[in-house]
Amino acid sequence: MSTDTLLRVEKGNAAPEELAAITAILLARAAATPAVPAPRTRSTAGWRRLERSSGFRAPHSWQG
Repeated sequence: MSTDTLLRVEKGNAAPEELAAITAILLARAAATPAVPAPRTRSTAGWRRLERSSGFRAPHSWQG
């Protein structure tokens, strides 16, 4: 792979030191992120939809 196509400056002129700095930052960020995301602990929602609940709730219920 040619180094000419690795990074491209869209506007302005970047010095070789600036390109080296941004390359180092991008490589460090890529190495820091895990390849596999962490597994989710809950597969269902923690809330309920009102249209799926029963129609009656006791008058002393805290859910009302």
